[in-house]
Amino acid sequence: MTVETVVFDSEGYDERADPVDARDDPGTTWVRVVDPDEDALDDLAHGYGLHALEVEDVLGDVRPKVEEFDDHTFVLVKAASLRKGDVAFVDELRALPVGFFFGDGWLLTVEPERVAALDAVWERVAREDTRLLTNGSDFTAYRGIDRVVDDYYDILDDIEDDIEAVENEVTEAAGDDLLDRINELRRDLLSVRRLLWPTRDAVGVLARGDPAHVQPSTEKYYRDVYDHLVQLVDLTETYRDLASGARDIYLNALSMSTNDVMKTLTVVATIILPLTFVAGVYGMNFSDSPLNMPELEWAYGYPAVMLGMGVTAVVLVAYFRRESWL
Repeated sequence: MTVETVVFDSEGYDERADPVDARDDPGTTWVRVVDPDEDALDDLAHGYGLHALEVEDVLGDVRPKVEEFDDHTFVLVKAASLRKGDVAFVDELRALPVGFFFGDGWLLTVEPERVAALDAVWERVAREDTRLLTNGSDFTAYRGIDRVVDDYYDILDDIEDDIEAVENEVTEAAGDDLLDRINELRRDLLSVRRLLWPTRDAVGVLARGDPAHVQPSTEKYYRDVYDHLVQLVDLTETYRDLASGARDIYLNALSMSTNDVMKTLTVVATIILPLTFVAGVYGMNFSDSPLNMPELEWAYGYPAVMLGMGVTAVVLVAYFRRESWL
């Protein structure tokens, strides 16, 4: 477990050793907890007056949410990325819960592992970004949530590239593994959708200014994040339609290919059928019978039958070619 603490205001920022004592310092206190240990996190939560269920939500796999308490607001979002899964060459959506607890003059963030989006905001504080230093804990929380949401665009951009590649492959030459790739894309998009909908609802609560710890001046920034999430949801639905369309095209192409094969086999069987019939008839060459076929004694009987079978085959082939079956 790593705990980093800074206190910042319009004069600059300072690092602190004790995260609990820093809560009452003038300015805004940001305590960043990475890879939390449950017992140590409980002690820190006690120092900041956090409810045990909030801590449990951060450590567990629950959907994004917002909860308001008397002295602070709790926001849970998920930092997501596409990474290689258990199956080789298959990207899977990986989501990490990130908890934001903010009250008057303090912000506590909890990350299961270091999240790049919060690294970027942390560095802006270290560079003494004026807007971060002067706008309070709710604005700092907004910047972190905004960076987490911005990463969702990168995920959808990667999925869009995969969809374009799949569409090109469907129209050119469909491989055997193409259906698996399409289904993987649809599963990724479903996972993104499950992530975006509750996140949009949670940020919508902040955008309306329902929590008392969101200043009116910060509401417009949360509304901007909410607009981004609405756009992301629309993009996700569009990409799901594209992925479903690619699957339908693949299945139609596969069906047409199967029909072509069946047509070819039918044509071959139709050509062979009369030849087989003739060969079967003349195979019944009963000897020493008054009802035997008289042409069996004809010197040119065999060449005549073979010629007739050849002509029949040629006529059938010519007919099927004219009908564009071959």
